[in-house]
Amino acid sequence: MMRQSYPSHARATLVLGLPLIGSHLAQMSLHVVDSLMLGRYGVPHLAAVVLGTSMFFVTFILGSGFAQAVMPMVASALGRGDEAQVRRDARMGLWLSVGFGLITYPLFWFSGSVLLAAGQNAEVAGLAQDFLRIAGLGMIPALLVMVFKSYLAALERTQVVLWTTVSAVGLNVAIGWPLIFGHWGLPELGVRGAAIASVTVQTVNMTVLAIYAGRVKELRRFHLYQRLWKPDWQALAQVARLGFPIGVTGLAEGSLFQVTALMMGWIGTNELAAHGIALEVAALSFMIHVGLANAATVRVARFAGMGDYAAMRDAAKTAIGLSVIVAICIVTLFLSIPEHIIGLFLSDGKPNTAAIIAYGTTLLALAALFQFADAMQAIALGLLRGLKDTRVPMVLAAISYWLVGVPVGYSLAFVFGLGGVGLWLGLVSGLAVAASLLMFRFWSRAPG
Repeated sequence: MMRQSYPSHARATLVLGLPLIGSHLAQMSLHVVDSLMLGRYGVPHLAAVVLGTSMFFVTFILGSGFAQAVMPMVASALGRGDEAQVRRDARMGLWLSVGFGLITYPLFWFSGSVLLAAGQNAEVAGLAQDFLRIAGLGMIPALLVMVFKSYLAALERTQVVLWTTVSAVGLNVAIGWPLIFGHWGLPELGVRGAAIASVTVQTVNMTVLAIYAGRVKELRRFHLYQRLWKPDWQALAQVARLGFPIGVTGLAEGSLFQVTALMMGWIGTNELAAHGIALEVAALSFMIHVGLANAATVRVARFAGMGDYAAMRDAAKTAIGLSVIVAICIVTLFLSIPEHIIGLFLSDGKPNTAAIIAYGTTLLALAALFQFADAMQAIALGLLRGLKDTRVPMVLAAISYWLVGVPVGYSLAFVFGLGGVGLWLGLVSGLAVAASLLMFRFWSRAPG
């Protein structure tokens, strides 16, 4: 078999990855749009949604491990030509996601008490609970969307994933804007309006992808919904074994950012609002690397399933190179126009605006510092998942984020008096250690 050139690998990765990148950016834009709208509604409301979204996201990340496991499992099964296993793995990913959504909703209902116990401002904690009691209902549809995305991505049907998510952003604005501010004769609901819009969008998105996955002619041969009601304990155990470490790995990273947000709340409301804005901007750029990592997962799993290990390694190198190029472009942007980027999220007429922009500009410069580390740890995790290697990476991630990132951030912020800058330097250190350990893990285990 003739060996693929690197430009050929790059084209294949981008054909698969660009729609996924667009989908991830659009998905993240749902939260960014909420922040843009609530930043104009009130600083306590923005701070509350920063906390509420962080709690929802951390919980979602843990549960999405089962959905993410579907991607390499389906891609590998397809590489082996085992279409029955494709259906079995995807169906049990759906089962596990529904179960996770049901057992985690009480966390959102009682979130106000949790946030107060974590030392948050009482007004902000109350508003965050108002948001989460409604937004938490969207956990099941959000997780099912992730399963369908993973399933379709593994089958290289990524265009529909992109367009449904892009459409969801417009729908979120159309529903959220009037409900938050009380336009068009609707009640002014503030954070509750943002939550209602979020749940509605997630439910519509889930419905569209579910119909597509089951009804499109080219995909009917997999019979995705055949005996959906019947448990397949062997497949469920396989998805759980692969997916739980993926979820814990994501939780380790996500909770690093969540704990950082909580500690930023100890410093002040303006600082927390600036942190939320800078973090959302950094997270938007991170979605590009996640899309490339997803493409790398599918391609590595497919080549591993076929036994073509030379192509697998070349595909891995290509994904790493593309991610480095993206990181260079993002760093340049963050360092060139930070005030303009932060200012997009705020209204000029608010008394806190100038202080938030000044603080956010400093944090965005620090976000430029961890771009390369964040990119490499994301790509490394994607490559390892393509090899179905998730347990040791889980341990490495936990060490990096919780034994390095959190202690370093706390020490620099509160012991050495660097405040929010110290917290963000903790993020940089944790991500750098994770990138180094995970990348070493992949290359030491990659066959061939």
